[in-house]
Amino acid sequence: MIIIAPYAQKLRNGKENPNNYPYWEELIRQIDEPIIQVGVEGEKQLVDHFCKGLSINDLCQLLVKCRTWIGVDSFFQHLAWREGKQGIVLWGPSDPLIFGHPENINLLKDRKYLAPNQFLWWEQTEHLAERFVDPSEVLKHL
Repeated sequence: MIIIAPYAQKLRNGKENPNNYPYWEELIRQIDEPIIQVGVEGEKQLVDHFCKGLSINDLCQLLVKCRTWIGVDSFFQHLAWREGKQGIVLWGPSDPLIFGHPENINLLKDRKYLAPNQFLWWEQTEHLAERFVDPSEVLKHL
């Protein structure tokens, strides 16, 4: 079983979080094993099994049971690191050398797509699909 944590925190201005991976649906179609999505109420459901609003303890129990996980730069990758569960992080404008964990498979398309100031609010950064790796690159690491 694979866990996906597809979305970063919603932005206060209502725009798409620039850290959200744009190719989830294409990636999911190519994964041939059970997938559980974790997230919060209001996020788009991408798979049949969507666990919303789980406690930290419940998330940790899922992490123990999964083969691996795939997510974006969000709370989930830090929780998984704390629990010692390696996974795949899909990076866009945020820098894995600052916000990531080297134990994970950190997939960054190109450093030229990183936001120039990593410590501004993400509301000031545009969401651009071109920043992210193609699903075929993710599949190589599953």
